[in-house]
Amino acid sequence: MARAYMTETGDGSAEGERTGSRFRRQLDRWRNDRGIWRRGLVLAGLSVLIALVMLVHGRIPNSIGNLGSLSETFLPWLGVFLPVLLGLALWRRSASALVALLLPVIVWFNVFGGLLTDKQGSGGNLVVATHNVNAQNPDPNGTARQVASSGAQVLALEEIPSDEVDTYKRALADLYPYHSVQGTVGLWSKYPLSDSRPVDINMGWTRAMRSTVKTPTGDIAVYVAHMPSVRVKLNAGFTANQRDNSAYLLGEAISAEPNKKVVLLGDLNGTMNDRSLNNVTAQMRSTQGAAGSGFGFSWPASFPMARIDQIMVKGIEPKSSWTLPKTESDHLPIAARLQV
Repeated sequence: MARAYMTETGDGSAEGERTGSRFRRQLDRWRNDRGIWRRGLVLAGLSVLIALVMLVHGRIPNSIGNLGSLSETFLPWLGVFLPVLLGLALWRRSASALVALLLPVIVWFNVFGGLLTDKQGSGGNLVVATHNVNAQNPDPNGTARQVASSGAQVLALEEIPSDEVDTYKRALADLYPYHSVQGTVGLWSKYPLSDSRPVDINMGWTRAMRSTVKTPTGDIAVYVAHMPSVRVKLNAGFTANQRDNSAYLLGEAISAEPNKKVVLLGDLNGTMNDRSLNNVTAQMRSTQGAAGSGFGFSWPASFPMARIDQIMVKGIEPKSSWTLPKTESDHLPIAARLQV
């Protein structure tokens, strides 16, 4: 037994020595490599470029195909390139590339690191949810019931086709005694609604509304909005002018709202980083940023890449925020628990 033990220990020590020897040889190889700082300058330049985009994205002009807004929409995804650059820097044995890579890593974690932590808390007395149900949804009844099963007391739906309004009303009637549908957006509530009316966002038809929800702890103004779609076209870039104009008008309506407690539910077709939504985002808090866990991407449902569906609040404390399971829509529904 002792002999076997000594043999095993000896083999382990020999293996450790071989591993240490390989590491020392590799270290000596890097130390004696005179080209270690000259190689990988292109990789170093890419690292600096990524860091600059994250640092000064607000200065990227929108005058050329709304390039600024496009970069801000997918800004978190720049982090995907960092491990790739790390692998290439190690493969090229480039000290300059490795040192330069520290810059975008630090910037990315400074900008987005807070979203990786779980900020969800307990408490809250109102659960709200919103969902772009998709006009081509093959199962509106099932979609409505699935989102309602989240337990939301206030539920907003967007992109409701006119010929399916009654379907959604019937599907939600048992759970929500109060509702208002304005154009293609609607609000369902377990609490009484009043002063429900369209909000003009210059679309030619109604895609935004507001209503007063009389909760047990006080009245709140709830806005439901579906901003115009944006497109990425080779000949025109990021076409978002109509979305931007509508977002400005929505922000003006919210700013003029007399009720100090406001909730915005809807598909804004833009992220919180997009400068073109500043007239809205500057005066409200994102529930995902304040009380979520992770990025909370909501679109497209098959492989979420951006959070363009939003729950935002003013004068109300968000306690938690989360995405709901996939429905037959191309968006994921989202929900939040609030303290009114």
